[in-house]
Formats: sequence, C-alpha cells, structure tokens
Amino acid sequence: MLYPIAAYFVLFAPAAKRASKQYLTRALGREARIKDGFRHVMSFASVVHDRVYWLSDQHELFDIRITGEAMVQAYQAAGRGVIFMGAHFGSFEALRVLGQRNGLNVRMLMYPDNARMVTQTLAAINPALTDSVIALGRSDSILRVRDQLAEGGCVGILADRSVAGEGGTTSLDFLGSPAEFPEGPFRLAALLRAPVVFMAGVYLGGNRYHLFFAPVADFQDVPPAERNAAIRNAQARYVQLLQEKCLEAPWNWFNFYDFWKP
Repeated sequence: MLYPIAAYFVLFAPAAKRASKQYLTRALGREARIKDGFRHVMSFASVVHDRVYWLSDQHELFDIRITGEAMVQAYQAAGRGVIFMGAHFGSFEALRVLGQRNGLNVRMLMYPDNARMVTQTLAAINPALTDSVIALGRSDSILRVRDQLAEGGCVGILADRSVAGEGGTTSLDFLGSPAEFPEGPFRLAALLRAPVVFMAGVYLGGNRYHLFFAPVADFQDVPPAERNAAIRNAQARYVQLLQEKCLEAPWNWFNFYDFWKP
C-alpha cells in the first residue's frame, strides 16, 4: 500500500513536491527528477510505517547496524544522562533498540502539539510508553528533564526545526545556503551541563537501518563566561553532522517545506 500512497503525494501535494525537489537538488548535486521525489516520499512512508513495529518492541524484524554505541555505554557507565540531538531524518524511534540493548531510559522532548499527538499514538500502539514523552512549554518541563538526566536517563530532541515563539535561531550554512536552526535545544543542554550526542536512525531500504551516534559537546565543565561560545560551537557541529548524513543518505531528511526560506 505504500507505493500508491507515495505516488499520490508526489502527484497531488505540490508544496511538498517543490520542497523535496529543492532539497534533493542540493543534496544530490544535480537537478532532482520525478523518480527522486518518489523515492524521497517512499522513504518517508516506509519509516512512518516501521514506527508501528519500533513502538511495539518488534525490533527483531529489523537488520540493524550500530556505530558509536561504545561512547553511549561510557556515559552510561559513568552514571551520566545524555541528550540525544536528532533531526527529522530517518527514524528517531530506532533509538529504542539501543535502549533495549543497554537498559537506557529514553524520553522524547517535544513541543506540546506534537507531544499530544504522539502520546495518543503511543496509547493506541503501546500504552506502556505513554509516559516516555515530555512536553515542552510547561512549568515543570525543565525540571522533568533535569530529573531524568540526574537519574542517568536520556532525553531525545529534534534540533533541526524552529517553531515561532519558541526561542531564537542561528543562521548556519547548510547544503550551500544559510538556514535557521533553533538555539533552544543547545541552551537547554548547556543549562543542565549535559553531554550532547548526535543521533540518526538511517533508513537503508527494506528492513535495514543504521543507528549512528557521534559526539557533539559536553557542557559539564564549561564556565558561564564561555557558555555562549560553546553553544555556537555545538550547534555548528550538529549542523555539520546533519549535512554529512544528508549527503550520505539524501532520501532520509523529511522536512517537506521551504527550509531555506528568506
């Protein structure tokens, strides 16, 4: 059923089609064609479809390769919680594999509207996971994140999309042109003096995924006077890693809107 669904959106969602072509032209280094757009939407549809199996803990259905697991295990052995900085790239739910293998307690930090929809979905698929989401913008949001990290747990957040009214942005070069990236996730990590790890669940087609982890920053020993510079460096590092992944696996980035808008 995914093929006709993907074909429908390629044919009848012009705004998303234009955004996909704009991005793929940058990532592929050539003019994107209609078959490229179909492959992009088909990858997105496949990843969304696979969420049902990730969330219902049917991880054995997937062929999974992991890079950077030892680094995460080292933080875990030291009793330190980690902030995983992901993106609208591949499958963030694939992080649950690492949690299951290593006993990590991972919660997602989301904007209220997204958190509400995801919680409803979790309640339908796997009610045991309904408390694995922390909504941003509430009076106790930061305290809940702080407690989660203090207990050696981990927090995941998508750091490639800004939301109006939710803090400042930084303009950084991304795939050849400046684009705005939110500062909030990095300021939160600096405030809580937490280590930041880039995470991508790269979809490789079929049932194959590559879980990729790489260090971004560790704010534990950053003096207050150097915090802003450390935040800028961490954000630049994150964008660099995201760009590398987009060039390696271009079909995995799922921001179907004008990301480089003026």
